[in-house]
Amino acid sequence: MNNLLMESCEIPRGGSQGRDVELGAPMNSGELCLQEFFVKVQEIDKQYEKLDKLLKMLQDAHEESRTVTKAPAMKSIKQRMEKDIDEVLRVARFIKGKIDELDKDNLANRQKRGCRKGSGVDQSRVATTLAVKKKLKDKMAEFQILKERIQQEYREVIERRVFAVTGTRPDEETIDRLIDTGDSEQIFQKAISSKGEARS
Repeated sequence: MNNLLMESCEIPRGGSQGRDVELGAPMNSGELCLQEFFVKVQEIDKQYEKLDKLLKMLQDAHEESRTVTKAPAMKSIKQRMEKDIDEVLRVARFIKGKIDELDKDNLANRQKRGCRKGSGVDQSRVATTLAVKKKLKDKMAEFQILKERIQQEYREVIERRVFAVTGTRPDEETIDRLIDTGDSEQIFQKAISSKGEARS
């Protein structure tokens, strides 16, 4: 893909600042900067791979939490999920910072010969940057949907636990308090104990 984009670069007469080692062909400053640009894009792509792994881990942990029957295990999974969520946000902020750098580099690059606005080099950089931005937007939308589903299903689990222990359904305020204070894990243990007593 990089080679195809490179072919669209404008090559001004003279002014070569580098040379293709294999072909011996002169390279202008725009081509050199485009190569450097794609190195930065590849670094961002590596972060996207990390983001994909984190989202997969978060999804797997969520599925695991739906089948857990012991309070300590549930607490451990919840802590792991919270850690993964924090890491997703950290990686996303890092990617956002790198994209901002690409935007600044693109503007600065237009001052170079053969790289003015609308040139082949400029169009390649802008199109690639937009694609990288869209990817981040899509990934964060995916993360937000997953996070909301996890939170909603966790609230439903707490509601069932409270009902199993007290025989009444808690209101939203009670559920919020149980989540904020961490008392939901104690409710979970009581619910398990109640089931055990019912079987005996």
